[in-house]
Amino acid sequence: MMPLLLANAGEENIIMRVGGSREVRQHLNDLGFVAGAKVEVVSSLAGNLIVNVKGTRVAISREMAGKIMI
Repeated sequence: MMPLLLANAGEENIIMRVGGSREVRQHLNDLGFVAGAKVEVVSSLAGNLIVNVKGTRVAISREMAGKIMI
């Protein structure tokens, strides 16, 4: 397992676990970051990521991406 922020752009991965506080996990869950979901990094700009998850393009911070394990 590794954090999402280390994933290569264009590579599809499966989310294994989402960490962080209860509020952070709930926020990421609301965005579609749940265990078993497919996620693809579209691009990385200044440490922040743009990802496709559940058919939606989402921008997340480097800190949030570090809590999503693939």
